[in-house]
Amino acid sequence: MINLKTPTKEIGFTHEDFAALLDKYDYHFSPGDIVAGTVFSLEPRGALIDIGAKTAAYIPIQEMSINRVENPEEVLQSNETREFFILTDENEDGQLTLSIRRIEYMRAWERVRQLQAEDATVRSQVFATNRGGALVRIEGLRGFIPGSHISTRKPKEDLLNEELPLKFLEVDEERNRLVLSHRRALVERKMNRLEVGEVVIGAVRGIKPYGAFIDIGGVSGLLHISEISHDHIETPSAVLKVNDELKVMIIDLDADRGRISLSTKQLEPEPGAMVKNPQLVYDQAEEMAAKFREKMMAAQRGETIEETPVEAAEVEATAETVEAPEVEATTETAEAPEVEATAETVEAPEETETVVKQEEDTTAEIATVGTDTSVPPADN
Repeated sequence: MINLKTPTKEIGFTHEDFAALLDKYDYHFSPGDIVAGTVFSLEPRGALIDIGAKTAAYIPIQEMSINRVENPEEVLQSNETREFFILTDENEDGQLTLSIRRIEYMRAWERVRQLQAEDATVRSQVFATNRGGALVRIEGLRGFIPGSHISTRKPKEDLLNEELPLKFLEVDEERNRLVLSHRRALVERKMNRLEVGEVVIGAVRGIKPYGAFIDIGGVSGLLHISEISHDHIETPSAVLKVNDELKVMIIDLDADRGRISLSTKQLEPEPGAMVKNPQLVYDQAEEMAAKFREKMMAAQRGETIEETPVEAAEVEATAETVEAPEVEATTETAEAPEVEATAETVEAPEETETVVKQEEDTTAEIATVGTDTSVPPADN
C-alpha cells in the first residue's frame, strides 16, 4: 500500500500582519466630523460609543446635551445608534472624544438664524436676571434681553419664569451672542393696530430737551419738540408735564426700528393753539386729523390741496431737526427703559457679551462656539 502525502504550504499570519490589515481598512476620523455611532456601554459620567475605530470613543456626560444632564440614561440607551460630533483627536490610549451637544448647538444656531431672517416673534421664559437685563433660552441657546429692551413696569427680579414675546436684535454664532428685544415685539404688535394719521390718547411718561415720550397703550412714542406746536417752544416742559393726558396724532410708524413718531402741531386748528389753548386742539383733533389724512392721500395721488392758514404757517423742518430725534432717542433708550426702541439700541449687546461670558466663566469650560472643535459653553 502506497501512502501518498500531499505537501501542505505553511501560511504565516503574524500580529504585525493583522495590525497592518486593520490599518488598511481603518477609517480616518478628524475633529469636526459627524459620524454614526452605537452606544456600547453606559457609565456613571459618560458612555462608550462604537464608531468603527480601533478603540471605542468616549462621550462625557457634559457633552450629551445642550441642556444639563444628571444621568447618561436621560439621553442615551444601550445599542442606540445616532450621530456624534468628533470633538478631539485620539488621546494616548487611541480614544476619541465625542459630543452630541455640539451638533445641537450647530442646529440651534441654524434655526435661530432662520427665525431672524423671517423676522419671527418667539416666546421664552426668563430663567435669570442681572443688573444688565434678563436671560432666556431660545432653541436651547442662552439669549440676553438688555434692560432697555424690557418693556414692563415690574422690577427685573419679578420677571423670573415669566414668558415674554421677543424679537431678534443680534444673532452672532462666532461671538456666541444672541440678543433679543421684548420692547420691539410689543411695539410691533401695537403697530399692527395703528395707522399714520390716527388720533390716539396718551400720557406723558418722560420729558427731555428734544421732546416728550408719550405712552400710548403700553408702548412709547416720541413727540419731538418741533411737532408740539407751530409756535416756537424753548423746551417741551414749558407746554407739557409728566403724567399729562393728551391727544396726539401718529405721523410715522417705523416697524424695523420699533419707532412711533407723534404730533400735536398737525392737530392745531390755528398756529400756536397747543401753547395758548390746548383744549381747543383736543376738541378739534379728529377734524384736523381727517384733513391731514386727506392731504396725505392727495399727495400720494400726486394732487395738491389748497393750504389752510395753519399749513401755510408751517416752516420746513431742517435736516438738523429731522436727525435730532434719532440721535437723542438713543440716549433716552439707554437712560430710561420706558422709551421707544430705536435701531441704535442694538449697541447694547456690547454689555451683553460681558454678561453672557461672566456666566459662562463659572462653568470652567471653553466659551467659543463656531467651526473650531472647542467645547461650547454649557447651560447651568
